[in-house]
Order: sequence, then C-alpha cells, then structure tokens
Amino acid sequence: MTRIVEDQTGPFAPNAFVRIAPDGSITLILPNVEMGQGIYTGEAMLIAEELDVGLEQIQIEAAPADDAYVTKALGTEATGGSTSTIATWKSLREAGAVARTLLIRAAADRWVVEPASCQSEAGVVRHVPTGRTLTYGELAVEAAALPVPSGPVALRAPSTFRLIGHAQHRLDAPAKVNGTATFGIDIQQPGMKIGTVAACPVMGGVLLHVDDRAARQVPGVREVLTIGNAVCVVGDHYWAARKGLEALAITWDEGVNATVSTGTVYRQLHEALQGPAIVANTKGDARMAIRGAATRVEAVYQQPLLAHAPMEPINCTVHVTPERCDVWVGTQVPMRARDSAAEVTGLPKEKVFLHNQYIGGGFGRRLEHEYVTQAVQFARQVSYPLKVIWSREEDLTMDRYRPAYVDHLVGGLDAHGKLVGLSHRIVGPAVVARWAPEALLPNGVDDDLLVGTVETPYAIPAMFLDYARRETPGVVTAWWRGVGGTRGVFVIESFIDELAASAKVDPVAFRRRMTEDRPRARAVLDLAAEKAEWGTPLPEGVGRGVALQYVFGSYLATVMEVEMSTMGTVRVRRAVVALDCGRVVNPDQVVSQIEGGLIFGLSAALFNEVTLENGRVREKNFNTYRVLRMNESPAIEVHLIDSTEDPGGIGETGTAAAAAALANAMAAATGRRYRRLPLTGPQA
Repeated sequence: MTRIVEDQTGPFAPNAFVRIAPDGSITLILPNVEMGQGIYTGEAMLIAEELDVGLEQIQIEAAPADDAYVTKALGTEATGGSTSTIATWKSLREAGAVARTLLIRAAADRWVVEPASCQSEAGVVRHVPTGRTLTYGELAVEAAALPVPSGPVALRAPSTFRLIGHAQHRLDAPAKVNGTATFGIDIQQPGMKIGTVAACPVMGGVLLHVDDRAARQVPGVREVLTIGNAVCVVGDHYWAARKGLEALAITWDEGVNATVSTGTVYRQLHEALQGPAIVANTKGDARMAIRGAATRVEAVYQQPLLAHAPMEPINCTVHVTPERCDVWVGTQVPMRARDSAAEVTGLPKEKVFLHNQYIGGGFGRRLEHEYVTQAVQFARQVSYPLKVIWSREEDLTMDRYRPAYVDHLVGGLDAHGKLVGLSHRIVGPAVVARWAPEALLPNGVDDDLLVGTVETPYAIPAMFLDYARRETPGVVTAWWRGVGGTRGVFVIESFIDELAASAKVDPVAFRRRMTEDRPRARAVLDLAAEKAEWGTPLPEGVGRGVALQYVFGSYLATVMEVEMSTMGTVRVRRAVVALDCGRVVNPDQVVSQIEGGLIFGLSAALFNEVTLENGRVREKNFNTYRVLRMNESPAIEVHLIDSTEDPGGIGETGTAAAAAALANAMAAATGRRYRRLPLTGPQA
C-alpha cells in the first residue's frame, strides 16, 4: 500500500528521486508538493512507468529543501505556475529509466549475460532465455556500485506505456478518506503548545502596547508573545489561545495605510489609463491600422483584489533549540521557508530541517513564506514545539492578494468585420518585481502579465501593448490561481466577443476566422461548440458564451450556459470544456483539475472582491467571501483531445476560463456587456 514516508534511505540511490532498499521497498521522492492537484500521483506515474514498477509497489516522500529539486522555470524549489508536469515530464521519466538501466546491468553482471537479454517488469529483472529472475531489492547493493550513465538513457515508447495516459486512482485518496493523511494543521509533537495570532490589521502598522492581564486569566493560556507587528497567545489548546487573544487590549500604530480604501485603489488604476507607460509588446503598426479601420471598438475592464481562501488556514509548527530548528509546514517554496527560518534563528541552513506536509489548498498562497518567518519568530521565544494557527479571519484579512487590474482595449475592424489592429494598456502591480525581482524584464515589464494577452490562440495582424505599473497601497499583492493568465483571458475573450458583436458575426464563427492557421486552437473550439450544441435555440433569458485560450501551454475552449432571472440573479446551468493539454499523464486528474478550476474561477467571477476601508480588509469569513455552493454549481463536461505534444499545464487553466465564458454568456442572455468583476457587482 502506498504511504507517505519521511527520510527513507536505501543503498541504491542513483539520483534525487529513486531509493531502493535490499528489502525491496521502493521510495520515490517527489519534487512538487501535494495540495489537492494530484501531483503526487502524476509524478509517481512518470517515475514508475520508466522504473517498471506498479503504483501499489511504491512509497512516496515529499522532497526536502534542496537544490536538486529546483524548478528552473520558477528559479527556486517551488510548486506553482502550472509548471509541475511541464517541468518533470522528461526529468522524472529519465530518473526512473536510469534506475531501471542500472538494475538490469547489475542482474546481467551477476548472471554474466548481456543486458539486452534481460527484461524488467513489476520490480523484477528476468533473463529471457533462461527464465531466471531477481527482484530489485536483491539487486540494490550491486546496482548502487555501478556508475550512473553519463549520457541519455532510452525512454519507453508511448505505445508501451502501462501507466501514463491511463486513469489511475490517486495515491493520496485512501489516507484522505480514512483520516490518516497529515496536513500541516494536523502536526503533533511531544510537549507542543498551540498559538494563535493577531497582526496589525493595517498593512505596515506596528505594535505599540499590549495589556495581557485579562488574557493570562483565561484557563489554559501559557504565554503572550510579541514581535514587531503581531501578538501570539499560546495555550494548551487552540480554544484557550483564541479566547486569550480575544481578551487582549492591543494598541497599534497603524501607519501610513490607515486611510486607504477600495476607492483609493481603483482611482489610482484608472488614472494610469492616461499618461506614460512601458511598451511591452508590438507587432506591426496597430495604431495606424485602427485609425484606418472601418469600425472602432473600445472597452475598459476592471478586476478586483482577490483572496486565496483555502480550506486549510495558515499554520506552521516550529521547534527551535540551540542546535537545530525543525519546521513542519505545508509550503509551495521549501527552500525559501528553510532559508527564512535560518535567518531568524541564526542557524546555518543545514541545521534547519523542513518537513513538508500535505496542503489543504494552496492556490498560490503558500508561494509566500512570511507566515513561516512569523512562526519562527514566536517559536524562538519558547523552549517547546509551537504550532501557530491563524484564525479564518486572520487568514483572510492578512492574506497576500491577487492584484486588482484595469485594462483599456481599442480594436479596429475592416469593412468585412475582420480585426486589423489591437491596442491594449494594462494597469496594475508587478507581482514578479517583489517575488523574483531578477525575473523582471529589462524594460520593467512583469512578463506574467503577457500570458493570455500576447500569447493568444489568434492571428492578430497588428498589436500594441503597453503597461503602466501601479502598486496597490495597503496590501501585498501575490500569485493566485493564475494571475496573468486569469486576468488576460477575461479581458481578451470578453473583447473578442465585443468585436464579434460589432462585426455582427457569431462569436464562435468570429473565433474560427481568427484561428485558420492555429489547428490546435481550432480543434478545441470546434469540439466545445459541437458538444455544447452551439447555435441551437435557447429559452428567453438563457445565453451561451464562449472563451478560447492558450495559457500555461494548454489549449482550452469553454462554453458556458447561464440563465438570468428578471431580478438579475445568475444560474450557471452548464459548462462544456474541450482541452488539448498535450500528452495526458492521468486523464481522471486532468478532468478533476478542470472541474475544480472552473468552480474556483466561477466563485471569484460571480461573488468575490476584497475591499478596504480605513486600511482594513472588510471580508473576514466565507459569509462575505463567497464560494460557489454545491446546488449552485453547473453540470461540467470535459472533453480531452488526444495529443502527442509534450504536456502543458492544467492547475490554473480552468480558473482562467471561467470569468470570460461566464461574462459572455450573461451578455448573450441579457444583451448588455459585463466588464467588471465580480459580475454580480455594479457594472459601469
């Protein structure tokens, strides 16, 4: 039975990903963290396919913080950006193939035969002419003594795949069903105490004074700890800590952001629609083409700050001693978390031990590590292991938010209704400038904002894109479940619909005309339209909308069907998706990711906006930050196109599709355009 192990070792360790012990146990070390997306299963399949073992024969281990597990596309050891399968498609298969090659070589050497006369299957090497067999465990010691091949090893032909491309049960499903899976919030250590925190409710503020007399009278409260901008009450259990925190009398210096409001944010963004900006991308002379166009179409789109709101709130368990620091946490950035703990404690990195856990929803939130820094700052003040748990309210109001954006687009159509030029200005923060400043383009452009905007499924004759950077006051902006891709697809696909309406052309037909030389894009568009019965009559108040995208290396077409009541309420009846994500590793998980991504994206598109008043975030729990309920969720169909291309990303593609397809469906049902998110909020 597959289980999660930690610090498993074995004499046969040909690379960073495979360990085989003499007892036959096989451990696969997986470089990306599991946060519900199914990557433990997908990555295990890649290694196991080439190692020639069944999934039931393996154990899996989360990778430690180590350079061997760095994702080149992200510049650090990280799980994010829908890069996991893209980054490991070849490297993990090679890791399995190297191990298999060495095991076969060890068997051949023992039998004094040619390796070509040996075959592997299900963890056993067999000498074909004689039928002799040896298990991988029996070969482990001898294989470990062989030199690792210096050149490429042969990978299996796709026609021989036994795992890849075939639906597999998730390896983490049994543990999650029976309750034995350990998330960060589940960690237990001997002598551990529980802490909960309150940071200054205004970003950038600091602690002036805390009166803890009443808190110390709460039964079970043990400590009241402070750092520069936060207080932590420690108790024997969470309830004691929470009641103690509520009993504190805290005085804050709220700082310069105490007057920031949502109006401040949007005013600064809209003001930047005029004035100087950085040229981000050009193709042809778009402005000249628009000036000479028969028809000019113009629109401004606005998108709000968004929280991550995962099911598992922020938590981190830390034990600091003079000799070492142990950190138990669910993180998307193990090395950054480890390095932060080393900096706070003054210990060398090799004395900080990060134990990564299952994450109960990440969505980009755990690409940040400030909560690890905070937990270590508190834990170094006590002698015992300290588990810090944020309340749901703290989790939402102290989140790091998906940025708010404003986009201005102008398009020109010729006399035949064809797009001849597109001008586009993006206004908003540059997340990469904070998260990875070295990745900012030389001209100051955050290239994440080009996703879904420059890289589109369409042949656009002329384009001019510029970018006015405006950092949002009062909050920290961060990665979300598709930042540039989600922003870009909503804007571009909404505007494509507006162009089609102006040209008096059916939205699908308009897109087909723009994808004549893009066969993969055309294929998903046609399949989604066919499966959604595009063009068939609908009752009054019901509309269909389409969105076509190429983001994260995958092509996706989505048709949404909605019903609008006379009171303005929206019911999403149906969503049909056609997807070409290249070669599929686990079909079931691809479908699940699209379904989950759509629900996540629909929740944001319909309901969600983080608002500020007096520097404070007003949304504090799920009553004011809505999630689509089961009875509100549409029937979702996902149709996969068989492809031999290398895999694209999946985790964020469904989320990116939701808002545009939904807004276009609502426009079809009502005859009015929806240019501001959330779609159920005021429309300018």
